This record gives sequence, C-alpha cells and structure tokens, in this order.
Amino acid sequence: MPLDYASLAALRTYHPAWRLLRSDHAALVASFLHRVFVLPNQRVMAAADLAELLEDELYALRLQLGDSAFPKAAIDYLNDWAAPDKGWLRKFYKSGTDEAQFDLTPATEKALAWLAQLAERQFVGTESRLLTLFDLLKQMREGSETDPAARIAELQRKRNEIDAEIARVVAGDLPMLDDTALRERFQQFIQGARELLGDFREVEHNFRQLDRRVRERIALWEGGKGALLEEIMGERDAIADSDQGKSFRAFWDFLLSSRRQEELGDLLEQVLALPAVAALHPDARTRRVHYDWLEAGEHTQRTVASLSQQLRRFLDDQAWLENRRIMDILHGIESKALALRAHWGDGWPPAGPVMEIAEARADIDLAMERPLFTPTVKPLLRSLALQAGDENIDPAALFDQVLVDPAQLVRHIRHALQDKTQTTLSELVASRPLTHGLAELVTYLHLGSETFNAVVDEDHPEVIHWQAQTENGQSITRSARLPRVIFLASQAAKKHGATDQQESF
Repeated sequence: MPLDYASLAALRTYHPAWRLLRSDHAALVASFLHRVFVLPNQRVMAAADLAELLEDELYALRLQLGDSAFPKAAIDYLNDWAAPDKGWLRKFYKSGTDEAQFDLTPATEKALAWLAQLAERQFVGTESRLLTLFDLLKQMREGSETDPAARIAELQRKRNEIDAEIARVVAGDLPMLDDTALRERFQQFIQGARELLGDFREVEHNFRQLDRRVRERIALWEGGKGALLEEIMGERDAIADSDQGKSFRAFWDFLLSSRRQEELGDLLEQVLALPAVAALHPDARTRRVHYDWLEAGEHTQRTVASLSQQLRRFLDDQAWLENRRIMDILHGIESKALALRAHWGDGWPPAGPVMEIAEARADIDLAMERPLFTPTVKPLLRSLALQAGDENIDPAALFDQVLVDPAQLVRHIRHALQDKTQTTLSELVASRPLTHGLAELVTYLHLGSETFNAVVDEDHPEVIHWQAQTENGQSITRSARLPRVIFLASQAAKKHGATDQQESF
C-alpha cells in the first residue's frame, strides 16, 4: 500500500491499530492485553475471567492515580474495546454457550508488536539477517530451476563443499561461532518465534473473511438452487486452496511430525544450554515455544474446521424448499443489511429505524381450555376485638439473613488449584473455615456440580466441622458426614500438544 496522504489519513481514521495508539487509554489497553493474551499465548478467554483480571488491574491503578482514574466497571471497558468503533478485541459466543468470549484482533497484535520494538535493544544484528536473505534467494532459485543439469551441478557443488568441510574437521580445524554471533542469531529466533504466534491470529482472521465473502455471495444469489450449488461447490475449498490455506497446511504438516517435534526440542535444549545464550536470561517459555506453536495452530485449525462445517450446513439446508416465502423474506433482509453495511460501513450504524415488521399473531382459544363456571364465594366477616400481647419480640431477627457469595468460594477453589491438580472439600474447609455454616457447605457442593470438575468418592466418607452460635450466643461445634468431594483442575488448560482433529482443511 502506498504511504501517501490519503492512504495514511484513512488508516488513521479507520484502522484499529492506529486508533489504539492514539487512544487516551492506550497505556492501559496495550499493557493489559499484552500481559493477558500475548505473553502467555492465550487465544480465547471467557468474559468473567477477563473482567476479573481487568478489575484487579484497575484497582491497582486507582491506588496509584486516585479513585477518579478509570471510573467504569471492567466489563464495560471490555465491551467498549470490542465495539466496532474500536475493534481491539473480538467478542463472540461459542456454540452451545451463552457466555461471551474475547480474543485479540490482528490489528491489536500488530500494534503491540510495534510498541515492543520501540524498546531499546542491546545491539542490532545484521549478519544473521543477511545470511537469511541469501538462503531465501537460494531456495527460490533452486526451487524454480527446471533444468536437470543445472540442479545436478548445484548438488555436486554442495557435495564438494561438504567434503571439504569434513576434511577440515578431520584435520582439527573446527570453525566456531563467537558469542556475538550466537546472541545475534538467538535474538532473531526469538523475534521470529513471537511473530509466528502473532501471524496465527491474522491467518484465522483472513479465513473468517473468506467465509464471510462466500456467505455474501450466497445471500445475494437470485437464481435457482442448482445454479447456486454449481457456483458455490467450486468454492467450498476456497479456504484450503488459498495461499494462506496452503501455507498453513504445509506448516501444520511440518509441525505435526513427531520427528520434527523431537528435533525442535533437542535443538532448543542444546541452544539454551550455551553460555552465551544463557547470559541473555531468556524467557522460560522459550523452552516450550514449539508447544505454543502447536496450541495456536490447533486453535486456528479448529476455527477453520468449524467454518467449513458451518458453510457445509449452510449449503445443504433444505428448509427453503418447504417454504419459499420465508426464504424470500430472509433473502430481502440479508440483501438490505449488506446494502446498509456497504453504505454506512462497519463502524457507522444508520440513524433511525432501518425497517419495520408488522407484528403478526393468532389468538387461539380452544373450547376445552375455557374454565368452568365457578360460583362466587362470599366471605363471612366477623368483627373481633384485637387483644394486646405482653410478649416482647426483637424485630432484628427479621433482618438476620445468611448470604453466601458463590464468587468468593470460586476464587478460593481456583486459588487452591493453582499449584496442584486436585483438592478435597475438607482441605478447603480446613484452609478457610465455614463462616455461614450449612448454607456455605451446600454452596460448595453446588459449585462442584456446575462450575468445576468434581468427583464424589463414596468409599471414603469425611466429616466436616464448623462453628455455630446458639440463641444464647454460645459457640458450639456442628458437623456433617458426607462422601469425600474432590475438585479437579481443568485439563484443557494443561494441554500442550496437538490433538486429533475430526475435520481439517
């Protein structure tokens, strides 16, 4: 894209990355999203978990900057960042759930990467980059050579160079890279590894755009279904046959090879053990960066498979054959929506009503549903004199209600599962005794059935004790005997390898 005035002015106005950089809250948005998504390679996060982390961040900032800083709630900021006029987060709902999910957009990833490059580097390596450029040119030249004689000559030249190097090593001449060259190449590897993780979000975004364009063609189709299928069936593999699809499939096949994974693991162990590299104090996640690649690639693979399934169901839908009138109405709504989006843009909703639909309903009153006649009952009223009582009752007992906050219990269980894979209910009660008695115990059991993975061991009963107060204010010990309840940590968060996919490109 040319960097002329018109192009840059349009980017400054509409591109989410530029809008993030010139935002008043750019420091908060960039630092929080980088810490939560980029550093741990987190692809998707539930709205409740992300809001809890942001609330902690806002609380710490208010202690430093004052209570007036960032006055809105955390979930309001998240929804604002995901709005079309911002575009820094992607808000969506997984199939079968009603809880919102958040993920970074490719534009935000680019802005964070650019901000990270502003930091002053220890040194700028140029030798390794120059060698990489030479290797790329050689690969393109050799990969496009059609003359067999030229290829054979090139292979013989490489063989002669290898034989000469073997002879030098046998003679005791061992050329070694100095510490500067090792550090330069390691920094280039770290930068490339981080950029590769960022590319996955852009690849996934491009796949969604391809799927969106195919759906637009289907929505605007005015011919018969036979012609539609003939037109679209050639594009069912448009995602896989695109340049990004072919490149991603080649990368995925390369990384899924067990031999390649072992080779990557061995190379990382050997390189990180070098004194020159260890002196740079690399991040601990560098040792498992190939697992991060697998996890990010697997998430992209699941997205592509889901898009393919949705498109296939969209094409195979037979409902329009049963009621063509309904399909015509829906087709008109989709066409008008696309026309409005093309006229107003993604971030500019039109003012006023877009269209009106008359409310249509039928009042059905079956004869058997009508109630039978019931004679009116006239109550008999008797005049009774009120008698004054002499017993003094404290009305404060009406306000003595027990309130158990499930969110606090959830945080307590999550804190207990941070450094181990399972914990029992008795251990949780021992670390933080019950303050609301039986009501709090029942709430723990309810969380075990809906929020966390829990196992009930009938063969090992346990006795849970807690302190309670009698009406006289005396403290007594109460107990409940129940089977052992074990809370388990989620195994999905601990998976580092690739899983089998039911459907790929």
